[in-house]
Amino acid sequence: MSTLPTKPEILQWIADNPTLTSKRDIAKAFDIKGAARIDLKRILKELETEGHLEKRKKTYRDPDKLPPVSILQINDQTPDGELLARPLEWHGEGKEPVVMLVPRASDPAMAPGERILARLQEVKGEAHQYEARLIRRIGTNPRKILGIFRKRAEGGRIMPIDKGDGKEWVVAAGATAGAKDGELVEAEQAGPKDRIGLPRARILDRLGDPSAPKAVSLIAIHQHGIPDEFPDDVIAEADAKKPAGLKGREDMRDMPLLTIDPADARDHDDAVWAHEDDDPKNEGGYVIWVAIADVAHYVTSGSALDAEARKRGNSSYFPDRVVPMLPDRLSGDLCSLHEGVPRVCIAVRMQINAHGDKIGHHFVRGLMRSAASLNYKEVQQARDGAPNDKCTPLMDSVINPLYDAHAALTEARKRRQPLDLDLPERKVVLSDEGKVVSVNFSERLDAHRLIEDMMVLANVAAAETLIAKKSALLFRVHEEPPPEKLDTLRDVAEAAGLTLAKGQVLKTSHINQLLKGAVGTDHAETVNLATLRAMTQAYYAPANFGHFGLALQSYAHFTSPIRRYADLIVHRALISAHAWGNDGLSREDEERLQGTGEHISETERRSMTAERDTNDRYLAAFLSERIGDEFTGRISGIAKFGAFVRLDETGADGLIPMRALGREYFRFDRDAGTLMGEDTGLTISLGQRVIVRLAEAAPVTGGLALDLVRLDGENITPNTSKPRGGRRGSGPKRKLARDKKKTARVKRKVSRKRR
Repeated sequence: MSTLPTKPEILQWIADNPTLTSKRDIAKAFDIKGAARIDLKRILKELETEGHLEKRKKTYRDPDKLPPVSILQINDQTPDGELLARPLEWHGEGKEPVVMLVPRASDPAMAPGERILARLQEVKGEAHQYEARLIRRIGTNPRKILGIFRKRAEGGRIMPIDKGDGKEWVVAAGATAGAKDGELVEAEQAGPKDRIGLPRARILDRLGDPSAPKAVSLIAIHQHGIPDEFPDDVIAEADAKKPAGLKGREDMRDMPLLTIDPADARDHDDAVWAHEDDDPKNEGGYVIWVAIADVAHYVTSGSALDAEARKRGNSSYFPDRVVPMLPDRLSGDLCSLHEGVPRVCIAVRMQINAHGDKIGHHFVRGLMRSAASLNYKEVQQARDGAPNDKCTPLMDSVINPLYDAHAALTEARKRRQPLDLDLPERKVVLSDEGKVVSVNFSERLDAHRLIEDMMVLANVAAAETLIAKKSALLFRVHEEPPPEKLDTLRDVAEAAGLTLAKGQVLKTSHINQLLKGAVGTDHAETVNLATLRAMTQAYYAPANFGHFGLALQSYAHFTSPIRRYADLIVHRALISAHAWGNDGLSREDEERLQGTGEHISETERRSMTAERDTNDRYLAAFLSERIGDEFTGRISGIAKFGAFVRLDETGADGLIPMRALGREYFRFDRDAGTLMGEDTGLTISLGQRVIVRLAEAAPVTGGLALDLVRLDGENITPNTSKPRGGRRGSGPKRKLARDKKKTARVKRKVSRKRR
C-alpha cells in the first residue's frame, strides 16, 4: 500500500515544481497508486478548503503565488526603459506582485496596455517579485465600460454612462466583484462578443455612489484613464527637491515682474513686465519681459518625475479639482512664482517697435522674485481707474506700461489677422458641497488679451531661437482646414447670406471677414461654430508646418512647463542651445521627439474630452430640476437620429431625438445638413432659432433630451396622425424598400427549409 504524503510535503512539492501540479503529477511524484488516489484527492480538497491551494482546471497551486505561465498586462515603464506588468490571474489576498518583463533580442517592441502570455520565474531581493519572458502577444486592453451596476439574481447588468452607448452589458454572478445595486463600476469585456444577446463583462473596480457630491469629475477621470495618483517614487523624488539658488544665473530679483492669473489659480508659471525702450533707435518702442518657471531644473530627463510627467502629458482641469502633471511640491511650490519668493526661471527679453513688431529678443536663465500675484479682474479694474491697495503702488511702474506695450501688440495683431473666433467659454460654479450653483459665461477682459498676446510673442521667440540654433524641439502645429471642411463652411455661410473666398490661397483674414460679416446677426453663433468645426486640430511635432490659426510661421509652446510637457521639452532645448547646464535636452529626448509629440497630442485631446464630458454632466445635473421648462436656443448640429440644440441660457447642448418629431419620417441630407419631413416638408437646418422643452436630463451621462416647440418663430405640432400606409413614414420609396426586405426574408426562410 502506498504511503500518503503529509500536507506540508504536498505543499513543498507544488512550490518546488510549479509546472507539475496536477493530481496525476502529484500522485506520480509520491508513487501513489490504486485506491490511495482517493485519499490523495481528499487531502487536496482539504488543502483547497483551508486556503492553502487553489484549483484551476486540473492543477493545484498556492493562491498567493502566480502560475508559471500567466497572462500579463504591461502597465508601466521605468525611467530606465524596463517594462513592468500586472498579473491578470492574481487571486491572492496580499499585495499584487510586480512583474518585470525580461525581453530577448528577438522580441517585438511592446508598450503599456498590451497583453501577453509569459513564462514567470519568482525572484528574491528585487523591487519586483517575478521576471517574465514573452511567449506570445495577446493584444491590447479589452474594451472598458464605465456604468451603473444593477443587481439581479443571476449576477447583474451594467448601464453604460456614455451618452452614445445605450447597450446593456451582462455580468455573471461570479464576476460582480461584490458590487452593490446602483454603484458606479468599471468593467471590461469578458470573452468574445456574442453574436446573439447582450455582450458580457466582468467588473474590475467599484467606484461608489455616482450621485455623490463631486463624483462627476471622478467619473470623467476614470472613464478616460487620466492618471490621478502619483507613484511613491515620484512623490519621494519631488519631496527631496530643494530651492535652487543664484549660481550660474542672472539676478533678476530687482525687476518688478508680476503674475496675472485667474482668481482661483493654484500655480503661477509666468510673470511679465514692460517698460519704454531707452534705445534711441527704437523711438516709441517697448521692452517686454516674460519670465517662466524653470521646471527643467527640477524635472530632469530620465528621472521618475520626467517619466510620470511625460505619461500624463499635461494637467487636466475640472470645476472642482485639478489633476496636475507634476506633484504639488513642484506645481504648487518650488515651480510656482509666488509673490515675494525667489524662484528660478527662464526669461526672454523682447524689443517691440511702436507698431508692435518684435525687432529683437534674447533668453536668460535667472533668479526672480515676483513683485505681486494679481488676478485679471483686479488688474482690469485698476487700469479702468479703480485700483485696489495692492495695485495702486504698481500703476506707474508696471500696470500702465504693460497696457501701453499691449496697445502696440494689438496693432500688430490686427495686421497679422489671427483667427478671431467669438465663442464665449462657459464656467460651471460649484458650492462647497459640489452642487452646481450657476453656469456663467466667462468674461473676456483686456487683461486676458494682454497676457495672451505676450505669451504668444514669447512662444514665437522660443521657436525662432531654437530654429536659428538648429536645435531639436517640438513645434505647436496647426494646419489649414482641408477642402471638404471648407466646402461645408461655405454652405453654412451661403445659408446665412454670407460668402467665403474661393479659388485662392486661404488666409485667416478671409475667414475673419466672414466672421465680421456675421457679427450682430442671428447667424453669428452658427457661423462661429461652423468655423471652429472646419479647423483642424492643433498638435505637437518636431517638424514645422506653421500655425494657421495664429497666422504664424513658427510657433512652440514655452510658457507653461508646469502643466504641459511640450513646454518642458522646449525649456530643455533652450538650456542645451545656450549651454546653460547639463539638465537640457538629452539624446533620448531627441530620439523620441516624434513619439513624444504624438503621445502628448493624444493626452491633450483626452483631457479636453474629459473636461467637456464633466461640464456636460454638471449642466445636466443643474437642469434636471427644470424638466418641462422651455428654453430658447439654436440648431447647432444635424444627424440622422435627430437635431442638436445649443441652449442660450447655459450653453448646454441637447438632442431633439427623431422620435420627438412625431411619426413623420424625416430624411437626413448629410451634404445640405438638413432633416426634411416627407409628409409636411418641414425642414430643420443649422442656425435656426428654436424654443424647446426639456424632456429628460441624465446627470450620469450628461445627456439632455428636448422636445421641439417652435422653429424660426413657428409653432410646431408633432405629426401624431396615422401616416400614409398605416406605418411611420410610409411612402412609395419606403414601401418599396420594405417589400424588398420582406421578399428577401421569405427567400431565406424557403432556403433553410429546403436544406
